[in-house]
Amino acid sequence: MKIGDKVRFLSEIGGGRVAGFQGKNIVLVEDEDGFQVPMPLHEVVVVGEENYDTSHVIEVKQRQQQKQQEERELEPADKPITFKAQPEERRGGDQLSAYLAFVPMEVKELSHTRFEAYLVNDSNYYLRFTYLSAEGNAWRLRATDEVEPNTKLFIEEFGREDLNAMERVAVQLLAYKREKPFLLKSTMEVQLRIDGVKFFKLHTFQESDFFEQPALVYTIVEHDKMARPLVIDANQLKANMYGKEEQPKPRPLVTPARKPGDPVVVDLHASELLETTAGLSPSDILNHQLDVFRKTLKDYEKQRGTKIVFIHGKGEGVLRKALVNELQYRYKSYTYQDASFQEYGYGATQVTIR
Repeated sequence: MKIGDKVRFLSEIGGGRVAGFQGKNIVLVEDEDGFQVPMPLHEVVVVGEENYDTSHVIEVKQRQQQKQQEERELEPADKPITFKAQPEERRGGDQLSAYLAFVPMEVKELSHTRFEAYLVNDSNYYLRFTYLSAEGNAWRLRATDEVEPNTKLFIEEFGREDLNAMERVAVQLLAYKREKPFLLKSTMEVQLRIDGVKFFKLHTFQESDFFEQPALVYTIVEHDKMARPLVIDANQLKANMYGKEEQPKPRPLVTPARKPGDPVVVDLHASELLETTAGLSPSDILNHQLDVFRKTLKDYEKQRGTKIVFIHGKGEGVLRKALVNELQYRYKSYTYQDASFQEYGYGATQVTIR
């Protein structure tokens, strides 16, 4: 409490402003007529700029009573709606189905458009989710929220410059219902590999039941079954192919340099990397080839000046475009060029570690 504060009395009607103090326990309160009233400090309380005039108080109370009367006289149809109906449940929706979807904002201008990410909840459960992206061995939270039953929720907007940070993403889900009993669902975590090359191709985006425009949709869980993560583990891949614990020795991926100064040669043809491609989709094979490409650059990242030739073949150019995209956005400091036509033909790219 200081001089100039507006105060009122606790045990008496009245108040004013602090004009001064007498000792430690007496405050001098000046009223509207200019008289100073000494009051014990504990009998005075500081107030704001409220108007405590009797006529003003009566006027405020009358307005409050009038408003309450008007609210009571409102017709039921005119009263504000405060009740929120529970989401409608659909038949078959008690099995969890959820999807991560990417939608181009301007599909007719795919080379320049930005994209929107959505979490689609195709079930009768509320879903609490976290959406994360990998940074080396660590993870960064991109979004967390709740999706109501049988709806989709916008997560974020991003551009192609952000794709490198979204190479590996993870979605964690917790399912529940409100104000009613439900079958307990296990918490889920699914990791997905997002192929940045797909965002450059129009046919990647397909019609779906969830969007009016074409979208790239990844399955997280469908009919209570979690999706198989799109992360290729070479050892596990071969174990699944052979169906037994004892795995064959892998073929060498790198041809060692014959002498100092010679380039390291890595053949990325699927026939050289895998014993068989039976049961693998083109996307699975491409992801595995890119894994080998990244691992090789990681192994030689400290050997500046080293030249590495990646043999990818001519074909339709899909693998080469994927490698160039990686070099332009993930390995910007490295230089690259077409390898020697005489030695490697027209299907090889030479990368120099910088």
